[in-house]
Amino acid sequence: MSPAMPEGPAALAPEWRSPWWRLFDRPHDPRPPRRRPRLDRLLARLVPAGTGRHTTLPGADGGPEVTAYLYEAPDRPRPSGALLWMHGGGMVVGAPWIDHRLCDRLARELGLLVVSVDYRLAPEHPFPAAVEDCWAALEWLHGRADELGVDPARIGVAGASAGGGLAASVAQMAYDRGLPLAFQGLVYPMLDDRTVLREDHGGRGTMVWTPAHDRDAWGWYLGHPVRAEEDRAYAVPARRDDLAGLAPAWVGVGTADLFHDEDVAYAERLRDAGVPVELVVVPGMPHAADMVPGLVAAQSFRASFVTAVDRAVGGRARERQSE
Repeated sequence: MSPAMPEGPAALAPEWRSPWWRLFDRPHDPRPPRRRPRLDRLLARLVPAGTGRHTTLPGADGGPEVTAYLYEAPDRPRPSGALLWMHGGGMVVGAPWIDHRLCDRLARELGLLVVSVDYRLAPEHPFPAAVEDCWAALEWLHGRADELGVDPARIGVAGASAGGGLAASVAQMAYDRGLPLAFQGLVYPMLDDRTVLREDHGGRGTMVWTPAHDRDAWGWYLGHPVRAEEDRAYAVPARRDDLAGLAPAWVGVGTADLFHDEDVAYAERLRDAGVPVELVVVPGMPHAADMVPGLVAAQSFRASFVTAVDRAVGGRARERQSE
């Protein structure tokens, strides 16, 4: 386990300080999130989607339709690579609009088709609803690859926080079910419910995403309080015993993030299983810092992720190499 971190926004190094952190510095509310569908629809309209367009996809095995955003630049080469993106929010909040800028950037800069899934949220829809929605989107991408102008050998999955955990689960499902996957991008992913069973977190998780948030979110998602045993496949990615054969991975996290230890451990387990892994650990970075406006220190972290996506499934890096 890594050394303990200083606590609270005031303890952040100068490069990580921002007044935006005050938005997260509020008492924890243990109640399930209150849904405000009108506000959600308004925010989705107010935040520019760039090249994104709203659509619906068929559900998995006759399940409900899945809503999503598709992003692609007008000059996207065909066939291109594709990336399935999953937003964060602890499995209980969030929506694709929070990542419009990132998905638009990936589509424009890398020449990709990006599909951002509006998966169902807990506690109204506990496991396996969210991961099945994401799996349905991946199946749709593969099944319509020719029509979409996508190279099936250059399809990847990625997500941030809870979305990173879903991406890890979908990568496991893809291997088990024989669906090719070129890449998994795990951005400070929520991977291991057993983190909430620990008493000592080394001072991590004092901002944005705390142990209390983690405990409640996992309980709502799993449909029961976190316990020593959880044997449902794909419910908790880190509980999988055998990681051999999974898609090459990029894993990124900050040392001030509650997920630091579980993310580093998962990356090391992937590497030990023979999976190519790029692990990026940023000193002092809190959870989701790359989403905070004006934090220059976090931009290199996001740039590292974008570069990894380009190498794995993009086309711009290949174009530059051929010039």
